[in-house]
Amino acid sequence: MANFDPRLTPARPDLAAAHLRGKVEAARFVEGTVQEVIAGIAPVRSAPSHDGTQVTEALRGERVTVYETDEEGWAWGQLANDGYVGWLPAAALLTPDAAPTHKVSALRTLVFPGPSIKQPPQDALPLGAQVSVAREQDTFAVLASGGYVPRTHLAALDSKETDFVAVAERFVGAPYLWGGKSSMGLDCSGLVQVALTACGVKCPRDSDMQESALGKSTSLAGLQSGDLIFWKGHVAIARGRNSMIHANAFHMAVAIEPVAESLARIGAAGSQVTSVRRL
Repeated sequence: MANFDPRLTPARPDLAAAHLRGKVEAARFVEGTVQEVIAGIAPVRSAPSHDGTQVTEALRGERVTVYETDEEGWAWGQLANDGYVGWLPAAALLTPDAAPTHKVSALRTLVFPGPSIKQPPQDALPLGAQVSVAREQDTFAVLASGGYVPRTHLAALDSKETDFVAVAERFVGAPYLWGGKSSMGLDCSGLVQVALTACGVKCPRDSDMQESALGKSTSLAGLQSGDLIFWKGHVAIARGRNSMIHANAFHMAVAIEPVAESLARIGAAGSQVTSVRRL
């Protein structure tokens, strides 16, 4: 049998996606059902438990192909956007209704139950979350699913940012969170993925995947804004020759720092740059 990356392959010894029949070994094969993330952010975990490691997050409006839902309320499936496989709370999913028309362009926005900012919000939506707008009312966009979002925090679904480094810089100070993809917390590869996705660039989830798939090789000597610097298990975004931005556990936040200082610190910890990629 072929070797498949388990992070991107909906297959376990007891269960696998029907399209993998003949390619992987499993006790049974099933057709998945497409669901939509209805929570602002849904954790994707390595195991069906709140104690399971968060491997990534799914954002509002994202499609998920679900292959199993257990009795404890966990759904095992594959994300449509980047193909990641894991366990999500089944309560955060629903059969898709109206197709998304807009996406969140602010770092974070709130969903109100009515056309007033004085009402307690129902949910918070991160940058990149997708929603279906039924109509507009004053300064609000009224969602097809109910709820009112400030119109200025939304953009057309096909709109794109033009500078992914500038998008990443908007997250400065956001806390470091393993598997995170929002201003509430994100990790190094999550920052790269969110920033590139905002610019319409398809991007894998993890840093090793990004190193393999993105751009072409270049060197530290000619570092330019937008170059991606990779270590084993880590990635940073160059802001030019002398500074970089990355979500990192040293600062426990998204931080901007001198390239030389970061290289020295990470090198002292025993990790060397593995490549520099230019998009």
